Amino acid sequence: MVEIAADEQVGAVARQLADAYAGAPIAPVADRIADVAQAYRVQLAQIEERIAGGRRIVGRKIGLTSPAVQRQLGVGEPDFGHLTDEMVHGDNAALAHADLRQPRVEAEVALILGADLDMPNPTVADVIAATAYAVPALEVVASRIADWKIGILDTIADNASAGAVVLGGPARRLDGLDLSGCAMALRINDTIVSEGRGADCLGNPLNAAAWLAARSHALGRPLRAGELILTGALGPMRPVAPGDAVHAEIAGLGTVSVTFR
Repeated sequence: MVEIAADEQVGAVARQLADAYAGAPIAPVADRIADVAQAYRVQLAQIEERIAGGRRIVGRKIGLTSPAVQRQLGVGEPDFGHLTDEMVHGDNAALAHADLRQPRVEAEVALILGADLDMPNPTVADVIAATAYAVPALEVVASRIADWKIGILDTIADNASAGAVVLGGPARRLDGLDLSGCAMALRINDTIVSEGRGADCLGNPLNAAAWLAARSHALGRPLRAGELILTGALGPMRPVAPGDAVHAEIAGLGTVSVTFR
């Protein structure tokens, strides 16, 4: 058997995943990825190609903030992916279902940074000081892996299953917000399909943001002023179909809506 060089393997898997954005979902890729570090290299190879094509990084998304999901995938920490400009949409956007792959939705607290988070071992206090605004958000999670048969290496390589982001409002300062106790209700076509609280996201969405800031700094890609942070789901994600109308309310923070055509 001919041994494939690690860089060649990363490039091959990255290309297959990139092609799946416009084609059919593919089989799991974990058997061709050595470890978490290599899975992030596959992810970054795709992001760097997008940047070379004129896109820009506008933020990061955190996944696997639920202890139950971590146990299911056999990991002890969250993962993250990159958000590029074409992924981000405003409230009441109408998204083309066919442009996404096996889309599901979840409601989250999004933070918009007003200052860099570029220091070793950032704390929640650092996150609070750097945050300009919090807004309610819907993440449209999508998987290029067929039938969502993902493990940790698959989802990291697939940019943490990022699809699209819809930002609601109003944009609020953190002063007076209870991001741990805030209740979330997610509706599809006026039926509540997912509920949760801020504490369901690593105890507090700010904890998740601090984890991301530390991980990003350690990897040499610190969080910068103006970046958007999706802190992680407050309740279970749910599949959506063409024609669905989705609405989420996060108590004390605001609302966000999207439709699928």
